[in-house]
Amino acid sequence: MYGLILMAYEYFVIFVFVMLLLIDTDSIARAMRRRKSGSLRNGLAGRERTLVIVPCKGEDLTLKENLESIKKQRYGYYRVIAVLDSENDPAKKAIEEAGIPYITSKRIDGKASGKVKAIVSALEKFKNYDIYAVADSDINVDSGWLGSLIAPLADPTVGISTMFPYFKPMGGFWSKVKLVWGFVGESLLENEKTRFAWGGSMAFRKGLIDKDSIKFMLYSRYSVSDDICLTRIAKGRGLSIAFAKRSQPVVNSDDDFGRFWEWSNRQTALTILGYRKNLYLGLLFYGAEMLTFASGIALSVLVSPLFLALFLHLIRSLASSYRRAHIRDPSLAIAVIIAPFVYFANLVIGSRMKSIRWRGATYALPKG
Repeated sequence: MYGLILMAYEYFVIFVFVMLLLIDTDSIARAMRRRKSGSLRNGLAGRERTLVIVPCKGEDLTLKENLESIKKQRYGYYRVIAVLDSENDPAKKAIEEAGIPYITSKRIDGKASGKVKAIVSALEKFKNYDIYAVADSDINVDSGWLGSLIAPLADPTVGISTMFPYFKPMGGFWSKVKLVWGFVGESLLENEKTRFAWGGSMAFRKGLIDKDSIKFMLYSRYSVSDDICLTRIAKGRGLSIAFAKRSQPVVNSDDDFGRFWEWSNRQTALTILGYRKNLYLGLLFYGAEMLTFASGIALSVLVSPLFLALFLHLIRSLASSYRRAHIRDPSLAIAVIIAPFVYFANLVIGSRMKSIRWRGATYALPKG
C-alpha cells in the first residue's frame, strides 16, 4: 500500500513539474511575439500637450533625484506638476529644490486614497491637456521615459499605456527579494490576460476621463487604488492596456524585512481586491512551485537521484532572474528560491486583510 501511495505521489509531482515547464515555454513564446510586434507600433509625434502628475507624500529614497529625472524628458510639449496633501508635507522641500510647481489636493469626502484624490485634483484643475501621465514620486526615469510611455497611445484602441518598475536593490538581502518579487508584477503586465495599469507609471488620453470616471475613482469600492480604478475605466470602454516595455522606471529600494513585508502584503491585498482570480491562480501556481521544490529534495534522497530533474524549473527561474536583474550577487539565488514561499504567504495574508496602511494613512478594504 505504501508503495502505491509513493508511486501515485511521484506521478503527481511529475505532472505538476511538466505543467510548470509548459507555463515557462508559453511565457517564452509570448515574449517572442511581443518582440516581433513591438517594432510595428508608431509613436505620437510629441506635439500633444502632456501633463505629468506626480503625487507626493513624505520623503522617498532619492526623492529629489527622482523628481529631476521626471522633469528632464526628451519630448515635445509637456509640463510636470506635483500634488501635495498639504503645505506642511516633508516632500515640499525636494519639490522646490527640483524646480517643479505644485498644488495641494482638494478636500474631497469619501474613502478614496490620498493618491486618487491627488490625481483627481490635478485632472480637474488642468483640463486643457491632450494626454495625462501619472508618475509615483519614488520612480527614477531616463530622458526617453515619457516618449516611450506615451507612444502606444497612437493606437486609438489603447486606453492606457503602462510599465512595471525595476526595483533596484540599494540595501541588504530584502531589497534583493523585492527585486525578484517585482518580476511577478512585470510578468502580469507582459500577459494581456492579466495586464493592468500600474499607477506608478502610466499615461492616458484626455478622453478617458469624464464626470462618471471621476465619480468612479472617488466613490467606487475600488477608490483606494488608482491602478484598479483606471484599469476598470479603460476596460469598461473596451479599450486595451498597452505594455510600454521601453519606458520601464527604476525604484531605488533599501528595504529591510519589515518594510518589504508590509509593502508586499499591501500590494498583494490590492491586487486581490481588483483581480480576485489572481488569488486562486497564484495559490495554485506557487503551491505547485513549493511542492516541486520540496519533492525534488525528498524524492532525490529517498527514491532516486533522477528526481533532481525536478529542479530544472528552479534553474530556469534562476537564469531568468539573473538575466532580468543585471546583477550577479549570489544572494539573489536565495531570493529566487524563497520567492514562491513569500508569494504564497502574501496571497494568504493579503486575502485576509481588512485594511492597509499606506503613506501614513489607513484605508479599509471592501469585503468580498
